[in-house]
Amino acid sequence: MSTPIERVLVVVPARDEAATLEACIESISGARAALGKRMPDVATRLVVVADACVDESATIARAAGAEVIEIEAASVGVARRAGIEHGLAPWRVQGRLDRAWVAMTDADSTVPRSWLLDHLRAARSGADLHVGRVEPEASQLSAGALAAWHESHDGLAPGVAVHGANLGVRASALERIGGVAPMRLHEDADLVARLTAAGVAVDDQRRPAVRTSARTRSRVEGGFASYLAALEGQPSID
Repeated sequence: MSTPIERVLVVVPARDEAATLEACIESISGARAALGKRMPDVATRLVVVADACVDESATIARAAGAEVIEIEAASVGVARRAGIEHGLAPWRVQGRLDRAWVAMTDADSTVPRSWLLDHLRAARSGADLHVGRVEPEASQLSAGALAAWHESHDGLAPGVAVHGANLGVRASALERIGGVAPMRLHEDADLVARLTAAGVAVDDQRRPAVRTSARTRSRVEGGFASYLAALEGQPSID
């Protein structure tokens, strides 16, 4: 029988995401409220990592009720790692990280109201890792690119496509493999690869998707925006 989750940490890296961050946090607040209503004994904590921001991302996140730490790494892997370390620190002192869950999303994404409940359903089923689905914002893609996305993704088995915008892991499993690697790109896929290599139990259910930005311009070549740009037949970096 799986160890019940008593604490949930939500970590959101943000780099100049002032335009989308408020909606992201609002959606997470809805998910926290839904979890609190169903499971009032589960504590939640939201940490936004403002990474090398030159806009108002940190101010917006604080005003929306998030804990905010500010770093200057310009690296999503470093930001995720910093948020997790900050958020888990008091719980680590108290012990029992097997009862803590880390849920990750991105600042240009919105989560469904059932999001945290879905993650805890995965944990309750015996999983230590939930590799969640995402869907690009349909209004931001051409009809052809959107159709290509669905053709490539709708038939995939749960856990095949890895997206940092919808990942969850038991904190004790994360600790065992050394946490998120400080990578500028593909830190999410690297994390899942190391967890599965370590033999953690992976959720095998198809759960509701996180909706994420379909922008096709990226700061680094090879990420999600680059993939969408290829579907649109566009360059991904100006």
